[in-house]
Amino acid sequence: MNREEARKRATELVDKMTVEEMASQLRFDAPAIERLDIPAYNWWSEALHGVARAGVATVFPQAIGLAAMFDDEMLEQIGDAVSDEARAKYNAQSSEGDRDIYKGLTLWSPNVNIFRDPRWGRGHETYGEDPYLTTRLGVAYVKGLQGHGEYLKAAACAKHFAVHSGPEALRHSFNAKVNNKDLYETYLPAFEGCVKEGKVEAVMGAYNRTNDEPCCANTVLMEEILRGDWRFEGHFVSDCWAVLDFHEHHMVTKNSRESAALAISKGCDVNCGSTYLCLMQAYKEKKVTKDQIRTAAIRLFTTRFLLGLFDKTELDNIGYDVVSSKEHLALSEKAAERSMVLLKNDGLLPLKKEELKSIAVIGPNANSRAALVGNYHGTAARYHTISDGIFEYLEDTDVRVYASEGCHLFKEKTENLAKENDRIAEAVTCVKNADVTVLVLGLDETLEGEEGDTGNSYASGDKNDLELPKSQQVLIDAVLALGKPVIAVNMTGSAMNLRKLIDNENVKAIIQAWYPGSEGGRAFAKILFGQVSPSGKLPVTFYENVDELPDFTDYNMKGRTYRYMEGKAQFGFGFGLTYGECKVKNFTENREERTVTVTAANEGSFDTEDVIQIYAKNTSEYAPKNVSLVGFKRVFLKAGEKKIFTVKLSDHAYEVCNNDGKWINAADSCTLYAGFSQPK
Repeated sequence: MNREEARKRATELVDKMTVEEMASQLRFDAPAIERLDIPAYNWWSEALHGVARAGVATVFPQAIGLAAMFDDEMLEQIGDAVSDEARAKYNAQSSEGDRDIYKGLTLWSPNVNIFRDPRWGRGHETYGEDPYLTTRLGVAYVKGLQGHGEYLKAAACAKHFAVHSGPEALRHSFNAKVNNKDLYETYLPAFEGCVKEGKVEAVMGAYNRTNDEPCCANTVLMEEILRGDWRFEGHFVSDCWAVLDFHEHHMVTKNSRESAALAISKGCDVNCGSTYLCLMQAYKEKKVTKDQIRTAAIRLFTTRFLLGLFDKTELDNIGYDVVSSKEHLALSEKAAERSMVLLKNDGLLPLKKEELKSIAVIGPNANSRAALVGNYHGTAARYHTISDGIFEYLEDTDVRVYASEGCHLFKEKTENLAKENDRIAEAVTCVKNADVTVLVLGLDETLEGEEGDTGNSYASGDKNDLELPKSQQVLIDAVLALGKPVIAVNMTGSAMNLRKLIDNENVKAIIQAWYPGSEGGRAFAKILFGQVSPSGKLPVTFYENVDELPDFTDYNMKGRTYRYMEGKAQFGFGFGLTYGECKVKNFTENREERTVTVTAANEGSFDTEDVIQIYAKNTSEYAPKNVSLVGFKRVFLKAGEKKIFTVKLSDHAYEVCNNDGKWINAADSCTLYAGFSQPK
């Protein structure tokens, strides 16, 4: 069904409603209108990396891990699998009369905000710090979720529009100040891609203000850019209880009626929260017009018609057998394999199980399910922790596996160290008895996450610094003091200070595993023992510490991310080792078609996937200080193989963004670099 037909049917239906009935449909928990045969519908559903909060579903790696794949084609496949499960669950549950929260087809994903500061607790919900990578991955996930059929399989939602990335503690009252160059060069491209290319059906506004106006009632963002310049035709949804913030925290209105009136006047169609319960009172006070309510209702019912919710469609035939199916679990495992980033390898990896007699698997995240799933996750039918993966891989061998938690992943501060480290002696014993140790460190959603959704109340979801918890530092010191070979695994959704592990000669390898999904342990074991070569790349910069960064509340890009940073990264954006030895032998560029043809060779002895990366360095006064990613392509090369690949470049590969936020041609001052990481 095309939008014109859906809008026509929506208009006819809405025009049969009273004003009060129309207003009722602008709530996220829209009630049934029985006289018009309209069932209840709850707009709030989540699908960040799988159907979330709605019972059993395939749990894919967290979004930041999916970003580390640098693989838009696979991300679209994952989106397709997720929307299959969402549709299957909707079909089954609605047939039983269950139309509750998280069980609809309007999926509030992806999060395409820019991860500009490693302290931001919600950064692992995003695709990293680069606007081009985020754009390509956001578009791919939207296409996967929405499908390519006559009806939308699900309705995706690009969030949080726009200029939103912490601090979490201030988000309900914060005013993000941004200049036009940073706005159009960094903060808007992914949203524009999702709207124009991805045809995303929904956009969600952020909690904060941007340049003085609330993001859910922002003249520039919503009216001039989204509806005006980009011609967005879908619906706009507020973040949850963000409209309440207008009068309770931003102080731009006096009460709920004024807040509701302001939001709907700027084009906020559906309110996640309770403020639109005041719409009818605002209407009676002539703060809101019937036409404003009608326009929003028509947009929302247009989406419902596009989803086929009032028709019999082929999507009704998607059965429950797709939920957590064998094929989807295999896809999750493959994604985990491609997401893990090998940061250091002194030659110990891959391990040869036939030469191994014993191995220790220790650390607070070694056997943690929470460390697999990140946040905004579903419930897996089964979980494979790092410890599980190693045990399973070695179960038919004589290799002895020793296990210990080592320390607890408590969120308390240092005064509780005695309690947190009551497993140190056990861990040390395991290390002493093993040939090699896998030390699994990191965080989980209780230590980095969303304000209000996390138990980390003293940091409101954000990290205070880049250091691992003190209890883990004590464990690290105890293990390294034994002088035996260690493979360190960091399970976090963000950059951490790994300097102690990098510099210690006993740490032979470091793997950034992210929150790798329910099949993460199996994927890790394959990498550990060489069944699969690691091939993930960092979608964020790993800094030495936060001292080199601007203030967390400063939204200027100067000094931030690999494009504008001043210092030297601990590990750079795009970095990631493999067991192969892939090199670019030569490349040619076609500026008219915006493509680069690359000859690449694997000069190592191990088959591997890797990621060709194309960077632009522009000497224009308006260019970023450093290089910018303008193209990438995941490839597979057998040992000794040489192949030719063509890489499509960004629309802005030869352009720079000036201070007015306009993209201008700067091809004469542009040099391209091709490789498997950033140019040195």
